[in-house]
Amino acid sequence: MGRDLLRFATAGSVDDGKSTLVGRLLYDTKSVLADQIEAVHRASVDKGLATPDLSLLVDGLRAEREQGITIDVAYRYFATPKREFVLADTPGHVQYTRNTVTGASTAELAVLLVDARSGVVEQTRRHAAVLALLRVPRVVLAINKIDLVGYDEALLTAIAKDFAGLATSLGLTDVTTIPVSALLGDNVVERSPHTPWYDGPTLLEHLESVPVAGPEVSAPFRLPVQYVIRHHATDYRGYAGQVAAGTVAPGDAVVVLPGGAQTTVAAVDTADGPLAAAGAGRSVTIRLNDDIDLSRGDVLAAADAAPTVTSELDATVCWLSDKPLRPGARLLVKHGTRSTQAIVGALGERLDTDTVTWVEAPGQLAINDIARVTLRTADPLPVDDYATIRATGSFLLIDPPTGNTLAAGLVGSPLE
Repeated sequence: MGRDLLRFATAGSVDDGKSTLVGRLLYDTKSVLADQIEAVHRASVDKGLATPDLSLLVDGLRAEREQGITIDVAYRYFATPKREFVLADTPGHVQYTRNTVTGASTAELAVLLVDARSGVVEQTRRHAAVLALLRVPRVVLAINKIDLVGYDEALLTAIAKDFAGLATSLGLTDVTTIPVSALLGDNVVERSPHTPWYDGPTLLEHLESVPVAGPEVSAPFRLPVQYVIRHHATDYRGYAGQVAAGTVAPGDAVVVLPGGAQTTVAAVDTADGPLAAAGAGRSVTIRLNDDIDLSRGDVLAAADAAPTVTSELDATVCWLSDKPLRPGARLLVKHGTRSTQAIVGALGERLDTDTVTWVEAPGQLAINDIARVTLRTADPLPVDDYATIRATGSFLLIDPPTGNTLAAGLVGSPLE
C-alpha cells in the first residue's frame, strides 16, 4: 500500500523565518538535490555565514515570483518513509494576503509562523482569519526563533495563550503549538535539547501523524460530472469525474442536479476495473441504472442529502483583482465543472482582518478585500454551504473578456 498524502500550507509575516523553515524541512528530510545543497553552502560562505542559509533553497523561487516569472504560490513536494507531502509556500507580504487564500484552499493543515520576539501581530491575525474562513481543519502555531529569546518557556507560553484567544474567536478548534528554531533546527525535524520543558512532537512528527482524512470523507456524496463517456458498440454510457465528497457504491440512490431526476448507481468503474465503493478524491466513472439526460456541469449527489439548487447566492468572496468590484458587475461563475453568467448584487459587510470583525458595507471591493456579496446566476447551481462541504460550497468569479480569475467565493458566511 502506498503512503498517504498530506497537503499543507505555510503562512506568516515577512521576516518570521518562513523561507528558512521550509528550507529546513526540505534539507533535513533530504528532499533537495546534492547540487542545490552545494550551491547553498557556497552562497552562505560568500555571505560570511558560519551555517548554511537554508532560506536560499526557496528564496530563489521567491525572487522569480517578485519578477512576475512564475505564480505567487510555490508548491513543494517532499516525502518521508511515513508520508508524502505537498507544501504550498505562500508569500508573507500583506499585499499578497490573497495568495494565502490560494495556498490554503486545498490544505488539510496550515503552519502559521510567528516570531518569538514579536508574538501575534496584525499579519498573524489576517492569516488566521483566512484559515478560519477557508475552514482549514488543523493549524500549527510555529513559534520561531526561540533561540533569540533564550528558549524562554514563559514567553512562549504567553504567545500561545494570546493566539489561543484569537483562535477561539475565529472558531479554530484544532491548534497545536510547537516552539522551533528554523535556523538551528530546534524541534523542526530533530527534538531540541534546549527545550526540556516541551514534551510535544517536533513539527515533522506532527505532520507525519495528523489524520489526512478531511470532513469531505464523511459528508454526503457529491460528484461534479466532467465528461460523458460513450461507446456505441457496447452501449456503454458512463459519467466521469472526481468524487468531491462522501462515498458512492453500486445500488446507491442518487439525484442528478440541477435537473432533479433520480436513479440508482449501476457500477463504479475505473481504468483498473470496477470498485465496490469510491470515496472523496477518487476519480471514477459512474454508470446509472436509468437512461437520463446528463452532461458536463451536472452534479450527481446522494438522493437523501442533496445540495440546494438556486440561482441566488449569498456568499463570501476574497477579491483577487486590482480592478475593483462594484454592484451590477457581470461576471462568470465557475462552480465545480459548470460555468454560468452572473450579476453581482449587493455588497455586504467587509471583514476587517486587523480586528477580525465585520464592518460596514463598502461601496466597492479592492484587492485582498473579503466581503459578503449576493449573486444572481443565469443557470441554477447545486450548492452546499461551504462550512458543510468545501468542494460544492466554493466557486470562482471570472472576468468574461480575459478569462482571468477575479475572486474566490464561498457559499454562506463560514466565519459565523
